[in-house]
Amino acid sequence: QVQVEESGVGSAQGGGSLRLSCEASGAPYMRSCIAWFRETPNTEREGVASILTESGATVYADSVKGRVTISPENAENMVYLQMSGLKPEDTGMYYCAASPSVGLGAPNACLIAYDKKYRFWGRGTQVTVSS
Repeated sequence: QVQVEESGVGSAQGGGSLRLSCEASGAPYMRSCIAWFRETPNTEREGVASILTESGATVYADSVKGRVTISPENAENMVYLQMSGLKPEDTGMYYCAASPSVGLGAPNACLIAYDKKYRFWGRGTQVTVSS
């Protein structure tokens, strides 16, 4: 079993930055893919970014590309989502998810289009960006 927990400062001004943290514990092969998803007032759950922990391969949604970096801190079982150039439309509930990489695009990457294939989810953390 994998436990997933998000944390991080949840509010920022437009144009600002914030970092979300995801701690995923459990057998490494069960959490090879770590991804962030979000639900905004205007969208259903959508993938933001993912990382294949074995290789470091990353995937980013077009809406955040160039503004977001996903990175691991393997020794701490942590994955960070660094967001900059924040926009009000980034406001939403952000979820971290973990899963084995099988069926998610491995060995090249962890696809973020298939949220339902991610097995383990955190409870989410609210991000609010003011204009």
